[in-house]
Amino acid sequence: MVVGGGAAGLMACLELPSELRVLLLSKERGPRSASRWAQGGIAAVTRPEDSFASHREDTLKAGAGLCDPAAVELLVHEAPHCVERLLQLGMDFDRDGAGLSTTLEAAHSHRRVLHAQDRTGGALVDALERAVDRRVLVVRCQGVMALQLWIDAGRCQGLQVLEGNHVRWLHAGAVVLASGGGGHLFEKTTNPSQATGDGVGMAWRAGAQVRDLEFVQFHPTALMLPGAPHFLISEAVRGEGAKLLDRQGRSPVRALAGGDLAPRDQVSRALVRTMHEQGVDHLWLDLRPIGSARMEKQFPTILGRCRQLGLEPADAPIPIAPAAHYWMGGVSTDLNAATSIPGLYAVGEVACTGVHGANRLASNSLMECLVFARQLSRIQLTATSTAPRPGAAECSATGGLSFLSSLGSSKGNGAGCSAVSPGLGSVVSPEAIAARVASLRRTCWRVAGVERQGTSLRHGLATIQRQRSTLESLPLLAEVARLATMDQLEIPADQLKLIRPLQDLMRQQELGELLMEAALFRTESRGGHFRTDCPSAQPFWQRHTVQTLGQGIGTAPLADALSD
Repeated sequence: MVVGGGAAGLMACLELPSELRVLLLSKERGPRSASRWAQGGIAAVTRPEDSFASHREDTLKAGAGLCDPAAVELLVHEAPHCVERLLQLGMDFDRDGAGLSTTLEAAHSHRRVLHAQDRTGGALVDALERAVDRRVLVVRCQGVMALQLWIDAGRCQGLQVLEGNHVRWLHAGAVVLASGGGGHLFEKTTNPSQATGDGVGMAWRAGAQVRDLEFVQFHPTALMLPGAPHFLISEAVRGEGAKLLDRQGRSPVRALAGGDLAPRDQVSRALVRTMHEQGVDHLWLDLRPIGSARMEKQFPTILGRCRQLGLEPADAPIPIAPAAHYWMGGVSTDLNAATSIPGLYAVGEVACTGVHGANRLASNSLMECLVFARQLSRIQLTATSTAPRPGAAECSATGGLSFLSSLGSSKGNGAGCSAVSPGLGSVVSPEAIAARVASLRRTCWRVAGVERQGTSLRHGLATIQRQRSTLESLPLLAEVARLATMDQLEIPADQLKLIRPLQDLMRQQELGELLMEAALFRTESRGGHFRTDCPSAQPFWQRHTVQTLGQGIGTAPLADALSD
């Protein structure tokens, strides 16, 4: 069972052994995923002047001392093979003559970023979806929301899901989390609204180890207009000559080594400090040095979005500011995408593989999805892990979900029973949920954004803990949490429109709590984690932070994070 229909989930479906039946679940009904929003490209060594050593060193340097070297080696050496795989699948990369076109992005020492104009993620997902649709034993189910993992005898046996108006359990020989990150936890973000950290929350709740959640990458250049979404302006535009400007027309990054193409964490902090000093809520990005013809050819999506909002980048600089973009931390995995729970795997942004360290190198994220999904070809399922349990549901051969046993009409004996939910109480409304989500996102941006401080983190953490406790006590959510694995729960129509946003809110609260706990614990500054009260990196903290339910928070060495 694969949870998530973006690049990581789709590639997982293609790389899992061909004899396996695979159920691909997506909580969205349409073609939506954070992967589709990716603009810049995919990093791989494809040019003769480039090298694996250079890609490795760039990745390690950007990661600020927290990359796992073995994971980085795997990524850089497998990346060219993944490019060939994509070409075989019909991926339409831009070309420069007979070869593939490449561009330069921040902290890369060579032009190694492959692209499809400025919609690389969309082109990638389109190619993968076409390939998945051709695979016979893959069944895609959209609009199905994963709620919690099924853990029995220390092994992951499947999932609890919300399908239609029923909460039920689905058995699987293994579960692959590919549900993306949690960037929508922040008020200012380049992530879509479904990026609520579902996979991280489910895994942590099930007892899996999560790692490095304090490390969030804030992209320096998100379009900043009142009332408009924070649309990403790809780093590739600066690779082609675009320049950052403050309100006086000077460079706000002139003091940084690398200037406009310094690592993202450094550029974002420089912009935030300049905005504070000048009393403004945005700075400027001048695309005119690129030239009109090249802009039209290479960045049509960016130009189109700007023009929709009344901006003309060919005539004047556009307003930008940093926004939450990517989560380096996630569910701890080894080099085979396995988590600390047998039968549970994770790929993509939901996972922490050790590749990105404290600050992701630009355009390594899509490649990480592909490389670690390929590792799933090694998966081996035992007879006990594939046998369905009585009362559980599994994927049908023809599509959708089919139950293996009939369900009764009473509740409480754990034998395949059904009941109507106990309700939500009188205090829950769509407006109240939306207000709570908005408040949480403002708190996370203010307390755990580009710059952090210990006292604020402590207060923010206490606030989220109180709010999460209140939410979990709601009768419906409590009933869903303790639903026996042979039972199902019917959700009345008047509650159905509320359970999804409530589940999203609960996952965001869990993720916010884990983030602030980790940020408070790490008393130094490194990469995407910067504390004004601990502004320097410290040798002791060249270690991963690890969090496990019931065990609190601790540290683990770089090379062996899953053994503690």
